[in-house]
Amino acid sequence: MSQTIHILPDHVANQIAAGEVIQRPASVVKELMENAVDASATSVEVHVLDAGRTSIQVVDNGSGMSAEDARLCFVRHATSKLSTADDLFNLVTKGFRGEALASIAAIAHVEVTTCQEAAEVGVKLTCHGSEVTGEEPKARAVGTTFHVKNLFYNVPARRNFLKSDAVELRHVVDEFQRVAFAHPGLSFSLTHQGNNLFSLKPGTLRQRVVGILGPKHDERLVPVHEDTDVVKVEGFVGKPDSARRTRGEQFLFVNGRFVKHGLLHRAIVRSYEELIAEGSHPLYALYLTVDPARLDVNIHPTKIEVKFDEEQPILAILKSAVKRGLGAHNVAPTLDFDAETGLQISDLKPGTTVSEPGVQVNPDYNPFRAPTLSQAHGGWSTGSMKPARPSADGWKELYQIMDTPDAQAQEPEAPPELGMSSQDSGLEVLQWQGTHLMVPTAEGLCVVHIRRAHMRVLFERYLAQELPAAVSQTLLVPEEITLSQAEVMALVEVDADLQRMGLDLRQVDAETVAVHAVPSDLATQLREAIDGILESYHDGQWEGEEDRRVLWAKQWAKRTAMSGQATLPLEARRNLVQALWACDTPSVDPMGRVTQAIWSGSDIQNLFN
Repeated sequence: MSQTIHILPDHVANQIAAGEVIQRPASVVKELMENAVDASATSVEVHVLDAGRTSIQVVDNGSGMSAEDARLCFVRHATSKLSTADDLFNLVTKGFRGEALASIAAIAHVEVTTCQEAAEVGVKLTCHGSEVTGEEPKARAVGTTFHVKNLFYNVPARRNFLKSDAVELRHVVDEFQRVAFAHPGLSFSLTHQGNNLFSLKPGTLRQRVVGILGPKHDERLVPVHEDTDVVKVEGFVGKPDSARRTRGEQFLFVNGRFVKHGLLHRAIVRSYEELIAEGSHPLYALYLTVDPARLDVNIHPTKIEVKFDEEQPILAILKSAVKRGLGAHNVAPTLDFDAETGLQISDLKPGTTVSEPGVQVNPDYNPFRAPTLSQAHGGWSTGSMKPARPSADGWKELYQIMDTPDAQAQEPEAPPELGMSSQDSGLEVLQWQGTHLMVPTAEGLCVVHIRRAHMRVLFERYLAQELPAAVSQTLLVPEEITLSQAEVMALVEVDADLQRMGLDLRQVDAETVAVHAVPSDLATQLREAIDGILESYHDGQWEGEEDRRVLWAKQWAKRTAMSGQATLPLEARRNLVQALWACDTPSVDPMGRVTQAIWSGSDIQNLFN
């Protein structure tokens, strides 16, 4: 019988492994930077062209490799980090699987130049598709340089899967920041197309956080420190007013390794209960140190998932540490038991006469008598106090019509777009529990969900704007907003699209943009509008002008639509229903949820049969 099962060639196995380990150019940057750190480098330089598609170069001054090690480093499962299975329970290095370099070499053209301290000359190796194609002596200072070119040259499907340069550069910056955050004592630099994006010098943890996020974040940081037998927690969290609707400024490290852990993140967010709005994400850069024997990092090839032996105690300690840090710096309300609680009585000047305090008593007060009109308003009556008889007409108040002119005058103001004059002033629209509208129609009774209907109206308005100046409100004083460098670069890239939607942004510096004009509906929610744009950026949904505009319109409509149980005047209720029925797709909101439902006459009649 013929044999159908066979062992795959090494280059095929490496390409398969590369699918998990190397997902995009940022994965190459991460693996090469971590290798440099493991090689005891004190300086790491990263140079990127075309967001990593064309070239990624990582230069370090670490211990370097011999010629034999340089050839062996491209072999799958070749590593210097461990030798036995027991070493997995005492990991102190970033890498240990021996898959990264083999995976990179399988899908790219790689050049490595390296030299050890005792060597007279270094060596340069060239590798194409897992095959070493050249080796020659090369002069170099102690350290290693990896040059990765034409990533995914032999995997066209994966290369076509890559996003735009802005998105891929954002991922590169994210991975660079994570490694740089974890090692504040080392020097890091990043360039793109020859332009310097980051140049980080060795320093304290606070200096590293400020160096990456920007100097304006310095005043927003609150230190956190807790040291127990189970875990040591240190780092910084942001003040509540720095929380944002979008993610991107959350950094969590365990034993110097960046990790993503949902339970730890929720523990941090719960520390901000009643301090930030629901759905907001606080800034934090926290470092947890755990006994390596009580930690498992061999969960996923990317090594960003971990398992703890003592998970629940760590969660409790982390939450307590953050709350204590916020309270110690007067960010969260706390009780100060050390404060002086005595009466503060000022010293009297010599010769000052102190008068005895008097007590005012109303001898005519009788708690069993009904108060007079002046007493009901806090005054005292000067006449006789006769019991007041309750009015016999009080029962009539139970039957007063609620929609009186006085009652409507007390209702809150409707959103500006709903305050227009109605074309059909005879439309009967009732509001139920502040969340739904009921409109009699020829088919029956139409029930409209207020928030969803408002979202649909705003969504189509934003998309249809191609903005004339009339619907874009120019700010008297431009408002400056601090963002990360990558976010500023992304906004500058799509500046033309934003201007067509009425948002005029101009770059002030590498970390600041100034808003000069904003759609009139968003004038009071400027930061919400920016966060709505950046949410699509952080989620990787940045492709295509039309797709971007749809995403932005959804985010803006979601953030600016009426929420909660809003009471609307009759005219606003009519305008909302008419605007909804004038939409191209009135039956669903931008998220695909139903906006209105109709009870036919037969359905209503069946309720009484």
